Amino acid sequence: MIEAHLPVLLIVLPMMAAPLCVLAGNRKAAYGIALLTTLATFAIGLRLMSTVLSTGSIHYEIGGWEPPYGIEYVVDSFSAFVILIVSAMAAITMMYAPPSLDKEILPSKHYLFYATFLLCMTGLLGMCVTGDLFNVFVFLEISSLSSYALISLGKTRRAPLAALQYLILGSVGATFILIGIGLLYQMTGTLNMVDIASRINTVNGPRTMLVALAFMTIGLYIKMAVFPLHTWLPNAYTYAPSVVTVFVAATATKVSVYAFVRLIYGIVTPDFAFETLPLDAALRLMAFVGIFVASTAAIFQDNVKRLLAYSSIAQIGYILLGVSMNTQAGLTGGIAHMFNHAIIKGGLFMVVGCFAMRLGSVQLSDWRGAGRTMPWTAFAWAVGGLGLIGVPLTAGFISKWLLLTAAFESELWQVAVLMLISSLLAIVYVWRVVETLYFSEPSEIAKAATDAPLQMLVPTYVVIGATVLFGIWTTYSAGLAANAAAMLLGGSQ
Repeated sequence: MIEAHLPVLLIVLPMMAAPLCVLAGNRKAAYGIALLTTLATFAIGLRLMSTVLSTGSIHYEIGGWEPPYGIEYVVDSFSAFVILIVSAMAAITMMYAPPSLDKEILPSKHYLFYATFLLCMTGLLGMCVTGDLFNVFVFLEISSLSSYALISLGKTRRAPLAALQYLILGSVGATFILIGIGLLYQMTGTLNMVDIASRINTVNGPRTMLVALAFMTIGLYIKMAVFPLHTWLPNAYTYAPSVVTVFVAATATKVSVYAFVRLIYGIVTPDFAFETLPLDAALRLMAFVGIFVASTAAIFQDNVKRLLAYSSIAQIGYILLGVSMNTQAGLTGGIAHMFNHAIIKGGLFMVVGCFAMRLGSVQLSDWRGAGRTMPWTAFAWAVGGLGLIGVPLTAGFISKWLLLTAAFESELWQVAVLMLISSLLAIVYVWRVVETLYFSEPSEIAKAATDAPLQMLVPTYVVIGATVLFGIWTTYSAGLAANAAAMLLGGSQ
């Protein structure tokens, strides 16, 4: 009986737990509620994925109202994959959180952090599960508003300013998305995504459809932090508390990519986007400019959080390259990179949080020689950095290899060459940190440091270990990505 309601429980559990954290008013009670909720949500995500793989897509009608008159939740192989990413990173981040929060956020605000974190997770999961286009916007705003609040909790005075910058740009993006949804509703008279797809004419349809696609694409580009609409991201990741950066960096932009892929493959069709319109060429151009500019910017950063933030902008470019190829191989590579980048970047930001905990700084100049006094933490950076570069036997290699082979299959030789060159830039900025940790004389701060507490190191190594695990055992991550790509292309034909 309960299993039939898992799609809605996925949303209801964290949504109801958030006010309970506020009512508890106690940080330990709030933490217990948040931890149990994230673990339960992860268990639901695993069960939904298992059900989808065994029986196919799950359709859940809210209130018993059939679509398009009622709101429908749909869990298919693509949405289940992204749900798994979000719920897994939420659970592992919550296990990691307490020591880092004690260092970076006032204890009196901890229960508010847990409540807001659960709301952010609710919004991200809701975007993945809903089949109603306006619901996508509602959940997007729930996750965005809670993200602004979480970022503003940073201990420096720049954190509220970074949150305000994100709010302004995020509001512009949300407005564009809402205008696009309104135009689609004007044309079709429905908000159900499957119903919209069946009613719009992508061959000789009105120009309104082109305008709607343009508005929604630009709005989602802002949310994805696609270059040059990325300006909110470096400050947001840099000045947010470490725990917030871990979760937001691993999930928020990936869910926005999910929404974009749904728009292209589930509503307007790739034939219209990539053949009638030259969106594939535009995507490739923006992706490569973003990869090279952001990777170059990362090389010159002294703040390690900002270094990883620019790296994230570049990695979104790789995901969009896979989408732009409009082939099953390309989509598989792009979707696999969503998963792989989530665990790699989440793990690296966890490492940064461990260093911040002991050294009190995320400036590279203060990390000199810390590899000698914090060996376990430094080794975690080295392994995660190899994954970010895409070295064999790491998850990063798998998705980049899939993207390379997809480019060769599509005879996009220039794409393959540029991808290989761009990976060299990642070597440079990852090595800068490794060199500072292992080959520099220890700074005064580093001499007195010890490894981070086990409550932070163990979750960090779980995520960093997953980088190696999914680089060797590719059946699960790459296999699920291939299932999702096949479903998306099958649904668009």
